[in-house]
Amino acid sequence: MKAMQKSLMTAAVVAATALSGAAQAEGISDDKVKIGVLADMGGVYADICGPGCVTAVEMAVEDFGGSVLGKPIEVISADDQLKPDVGSAKVRQWIESEQVDTVAGLVSSAVVGAATKVLTDNKKIALISTAASNAFTTSSCSPYNVHWTYNVTAVANGTVKPMVQAGKKKWFFITADYAFGHALEKVATDVVEQNQGEVVGAVRAPLGTTDFSSYVLQAQASGADVVALANAGADTVNSLKTAAEFGLTQTADVAGLLVFTPNAQAMDPSTAGGMTLTTGFYWDYDDATRAWSARFKERHGAIPAMGHAGAYSMTMHYLKAVEAAGTDDSDAVMAKMKEMKPDDFFARNATLRADGRMVHDMYTVKIKNPDERRDGDDIFKVVDVLAGDQVYEPMLPECNFAKS
Repeated sequence: MKAMQKSLMTAAVVAATALSGAAQAEGISDDKVKIGVLADMGGVYADICGPGCVTAVEMAVEDFGGSVLGKPIEVISADDQLKPDVGSAKVRQWIESEQVDTVAGLVSSAVVGAATKVLTDNKKIALISTAASNAFTTSSCSPYNVHWTYNVTAVANGTVKPMVQAGKKKWFFITADYAFGHALEKVATDVVEQNQGEVVGAVRAPLGTTDFSSYVLQAQASGADVVALANAGADTVNSLKTAAEFGLTQTADVAGLLVFTPNAQAMDPSTAGGMTLTTGFYWDYDDATRAWSARFKERHGAIPAMGHAGAYSMTMHYLKAVEAAGTDDSDAVMAKMKEMKPDDFFARNATLRADGRMVHDMYTVKIKNPDERRDGDDIFKVVDVLAGDQVYEPMLPECNFAKS
């Protein structure tokens, strides 16, 4: 009996060793690591993470050496057209027909919501660089979501809280009418009310609208101390321009809750100058950010937005995790990504939590007035550094995937 038990145990050990050896031998599936970049290539968000995010991911691959574990790294890209059905269909095609291992970029929260469902169902990693909604590490969290650059909670806490505490108590929202705008308005409203302020009204504008006059007139009639622009990209530029044309900027503070550097460049500095906002990155922060940004501008033709820098940073972290794991298997790579500490020109004092939220320093900045600027790229003045654990929401128990 003992001899039989010993033989069975030996057989089990041999089998386990064989399986382990097979897994190690597999290493990189399909003999390459393939990264898909899904983003808005020609719409209102193209400047903040369209072709520029493709450039950033390609730079990361090149800086990594172009291969990992002896296998080549390939980057492909597609335009999601800001349509959830288009984005999710492209991701499905990539996974089923083109052996894509991970998808980066990921801009519009509505598109990302659809894309991450497909990725999670197929156990593929989502490298979310530019979507703002906090749902991807809260209500729609997944063991395969990595949310890197910022979210609505961080920008709301960084921008709204100090303004309410400074006496700006009455708020009105002009909000992008889809998942991102709704989430940003909700989080910002919570911050206003938690600090004894009140929301006196809100309107929702379709994504990509060019006529903000009716929304600005409603904001003007509200008597608000602050009109908050819960939108992004070209929508922020157009709504601020209209606010200035109607004289709203003379009677109330206009707060851009999510302003990227290309959008700040497009704003009239005589109108936008002095606006305070929160960002996850600024190209002119220190020598490290300037060095990387100069390389990016040389290739892309413009200074980077935070989504571009985030796309580079998270791609490098992903590739380092593949190398450390010895495989491109998503579960093994995710474990390494969360085990390893992000640390580069973008990720400062950073931690990748078990829920996939990358917590890192954020920055309070002011848009410079015309007479403060040395050239067209000199946009922001960094006012304060905000510790990540002070601005990001805590992890939900049900999203702590390290427990499973």
